[in-house]
Amino acid sequence: MKTYIAKEHEIESARKWYVVDADSLVLGRMSSVIAAILKGKNKTFYSPHQDAGDFVVVVNAEKIKVTGNKLNAKVYYSHSSFPGAQTSTTLSAMMQKNPERVIELAVKRMLPKNALGRKMFKKLKVYAGPKHPHDAQQPEKLNLN
Repeated sequence: MKTYIAKEHEIESARKWYVVDADSLVLGRMSSVIAAILKGKNKTFYSPHQDAGDFVVVVNAEKIKVTGNKLNAKVYYSHSSFPGAQTSTTLSAMMQKNPERVIELAVKRMLPKNALGRKMFKKLKVYAGPKHPHDAQQPEKLNLN
């Protein structure tokens, strides 16, 4: 049998929009499911070299949960390539300053580290509150409980 590879127009016509309410969801478990949807692993015509994933809108990013002592122990590092320019931020400080970035980083680090992964990441939309501007796309509610 020959392997079926989906055409680009078939993938585009099968794309859906999902809304995930992050209220009281665990960060890592939620992120892994979102990453799988962005990759397209929930589709019957999934192939790792194609972007067959769906769009995901995450609301209430400020209300996520983390287990254990991660609020104080998890540290995000950034560096500007200049000597002595490394900065570190804890998860609790990041949640107060920019809660959307926490979910974006968790999902982005679960996607492939190449051009295809960057293309998949663009289909993720994260908002701190319950409102989002994507009502025109008629997103389906995705229950992760």
